[in-house]
Amino acid sequence: MGSLESDFLTMSKSNNNSKEFNPLDPEEFREKAHKAVDFIADYYKNIENYPVLSQVQPGYLRNRIPETPPDAPESFDTILRDVQNDIIPGMTHWLSPNFFAFFPATVSSAAFVGDMLSNCFNAVGFNWLASPAATELEMVVMDWLATMLQLPKSFKFSGSGGGVLQSTTSEAVLCTLIAARDRALKEIGVQHVGKLVVYGSDQTHSTFMKVCKIAGIHPENIRSIPTILENDFSLSPKLLRKVVEADVAQGLVPLYLCATVGTTSTTAIDPIKHLADVAADYRIWVHVDAAYGGSACICPEYRHFLDGVERVDSLSLSPHKWLLTYLDCCCLWTKNPNLIINSLSTNPEYLKNKINESNDSVVSYKDWQVGTGRKFKSLRLWLVLRSYGVTNLRNHIRTDIQMAVTFERLVRSDPRFEIVVPRRFALVCFRLKQFNGFDSAYTELLNKRLLDRVNSTGRVYMTHTIVGGVYLLRFAVGATLTRDHHVVSAWELIRETTDALVKECYA
Repeated sequence: MGSLESDFLTMSKSNNNSKEFNPLDPEEFREKAHKAVDFIADYYKNIENYPVLSQVQPGYLRNRIPETPPDAPESFDTILRDVQNDIIPGMTHWLSPNFFAFFPATVSSAAFVGDMLSNCFNAVGFNWLASPAATELEMVVMDWLATMLQLPKSFKFSGSGGGVLQSTTSEAVLCTLIAARDRALKEIGVQHVGKLVVYGSDQTHSTFMKVCKIAGIHPENIRSIPTILENDFSLSPKLLRKVVEADVAQGLVPLYLCATVGTTSTTAIDPIKHLADVAADYRIWVHVDAAYGGSACICPEYRHFLDGVERVDSLSLSPHKWLLTYLDCCCLWTKNPNLIINSLSTNPEYLKNKINESNDSVVSYKDWQVGTGRKFKSLRLWLVLRSYGVTNLRNHIRTDIQMAVTFERLVRSDPRFEIVVPRRFALVCFRLKQFNGFDSAYTELLNKRLLDRVNSTGRVYMTHTIVGGVYLLRFAVGATLTRDHHVVSAWELIRETTDALVKECYA
């Protein structure tokens, strides 16, 4: 026996005399979990005391945390204290009621508990046998939500389709794009992959370009079709047809169209039904990205935004944006799951089992996604749907939209501002108008200064975008804790900041 091995054995015997290491002692877990819940509840209760947008500078945390991990255990109280003192100052608080940036990432008590239960079981539900409840509950929940959206039966397990929970829209688009690609290559031959062309508008989410590259689509064959303000930045079917016809004339193969219900910049709505007419003529796979706007379609008064969905191949939406489910949760439905399964399935010997081999109807969700392992996410969504019911979820969305209507009215009441595009959901796109004696470049500069000053106060956080060459401010209502008085206070801050800017302009 070597001296080093002997030393390790001596150390092991010594350690055996100390308290046994048990990383999952039920009573220790109970104690720490109670403390953590108290910490989280206090954080939610006091969240308005923190600047919405973090005020730290890059590298701040490396100066606060030791360069090496501890050799000995540290107390949970000490760790929580460091979370309070070191981590929270570096957080941009997405759950703040004064967070009006990007799109909201909504939460709820039910979803939090659902995630706790999901973590509790730690099920890795790659196939049915690995966790029958995880697989079957996901199938049920996806059909439930499809029913809430009035999706045709062709998208449900109770029909000929089915749904799966992905992490993000990017993954949903990637899986469907790969399925569309492989279907086409089976007909034209893999040697012609360079001929495949995909389509979206210049308002389609930026990850679409990334996903297309991952799927092997040549960058020159990714069409970003221009939109215009007069058409509310929605994708024109007429222009799509013109672009597709030009590609066909050049010997290219139209493959995939990503239409959007609620674009990130302005919540533009692409006309699904008429775009599907164009796609049908060229056998183009149509995917509808309804990550944000789709949730509103559980309300009958907004369901028309999905008109024509019965003619598309796939649809995705993200309940973590507006249905109170925490990150991450993206629902993907497809009419023909076998196309995705054919492209993404794996069947190693160590995962084979009698149930899967003897029953073709048994779902193995590993074959519906890029990876193999997956969390029990459906448990979280199931608790949300059961705890609140469809009525309360609809009212939650309607309340957010009504708060956005309030903000829109406040903006219109001030002649210095203008609404740039029509408000559809809970996003208001506005800006300072061009003042007499100042050009458009200076107007853009004023809007940038307004945004910077408002955000620097820490009282509110908004973001901007540029569409049609116009710089505008985005006010997205929807954080779970936001109430009417937060919207009114945000407007007062914007108005007061504008007063100061105007005085400087004419000083």
